[in-house]
Amino acid sequence: MFDIRAIRENPDLFDLGWQRRGREPQASNLIDLDRRLREIKTELQDCQSRRNIASRAIGAAKAKGGDADALITEVADLKKKMSLLEEDVRRLSMELEDRMCRLDNLPDPDVPDGTDEADNVEIRTWGEIPAFDFTPKQHFDLGEALGMMDFEVAAQMSGARFVVLKGDLARLERALSAFMLDIHTTEFGYQEVSVPLMVRDHALYGTSQLPKFKEDLFVTTSDHYMIPTGEVPLTNLVREQILDEEKLPLRYTTASQCFRSEAGSAGRDTRGMIRLHQFTKVELVSITTAEQSQDELERMTGAAEQILQRLGLAYRVVMLCVGDMGFAARKTYDLEVWLPGQGMYREISSCSNTGDFQARRMNSRCRPAGEKKTRFVHTLNGSGLAVGRTLVALLENYQQADGSILVPEALQPYLGGRKKIGNP
Repeated sequence: MFDIRAIRENPDLFDLGWQRRGREPQASNLIDLDRRLREIKTELQDCQSRRNIASRAIGAAKAKGGDADALITEVADLKKKMSLLEEDVRRLSMELEDRMCRLDNLPDPDVPDGTDEADNVEIRTWGEIPAFDFTPKQHFDLGEALGMMDFEVAAQMSGARFVVLKGDLARLERALSAFMLDIHTTEFGYQEVSVPLMVRDHALYGTSQLPKFKEDLFVTTSDHYMIPTGEVPLTNLVREQILDEEKLPLRYTTASQCFRSEAGSAGRDTRGMIRLHQFTKVELVSITTAEQSQDELERMTGAAEQILQRLGLAYRVVMLCVGDMGFAARKTYDLEVWLPGQGMYREISSCSNTGDFQARRMNSRCRPAGEKKTRFVHTLNGSGLAVGRTLVALLENYQQADGSILVPEALQPYLGGRKKIGNP
């Protein structure tokens, strides 16, 4: 969300940012709409002033026994005109807000140009891609052979893109969430939060999922929405608040179920756990000042990387180009883990700085000590990590020729000391 005054003052800057994202220039049309709205507001104020003057004149005329009919007619006409003008103000205000809230955030200058993932820029890699003396299998073949991953039963009760995990795989999923939360809370200073899984529309508006991405959401008969990510409730913890600037940054984390309709993903990752309607994710959210946010993005990305490193999973960090970046993001790093069964890197985390884009929608501000003036905070979010995809990576990277799965040393305490899942 943007301040229309900033667009009026810097139209070329905004148009350049939107053009980099592949959008048509918008500033001129928005400025024209805003100009019409301000003109009508001015006319409405003039009518209000004239009506007040005429109303007082009516009282004065009647007090003197004079004729007030003309003034009474004028007040009645002004009232009708004001009603029409008020409707125009409501209509144009709604139109301007609707158009403004559908505009992508402006990319940072250092974000590379490009149209899709092929134009993303690799920043660094970590770890060695494992070598196998057999043909590595994909996670769904491994899980089904173990009898611990069942898509058929899930489909019978829920439809496609659901999974039932059993036994050691269900325990492994739980262990991963606990492991990630322990690292983020004890080593990186994130506060653990248990969040609602259903929210109202204003919460999703604040984090930019609404109105543009409504088709990606599940909505209940009570008009609650199932959260697509823990980012939504965590970021809304500071909605409509004025924070003490010296207490920033605030850092929150949660392990939650997430729900996505996967609209537009027909035919993509139809087998397995890569793209489900319901999945577990550990989310990281930071609330910072403008001066802190770039460094906080690097810090957050490093925290997510630590999970992969402790698990011994090879990965790479890529900076997303403008064409592949999310709607609300100014700058995004993706972590892509190596999946031997697919023979390629796949996204397992996305860490983004949204600047004040979400804060403006939530009216979240901070105030420096001893000052009256406030300013919008900056918000950041990232996966630390997607639990299901981490389980996928563990199955494929630690698979053995006999179909068993080794347990990384970092997870063994969470599994009662177990070193292997499956065949002894």
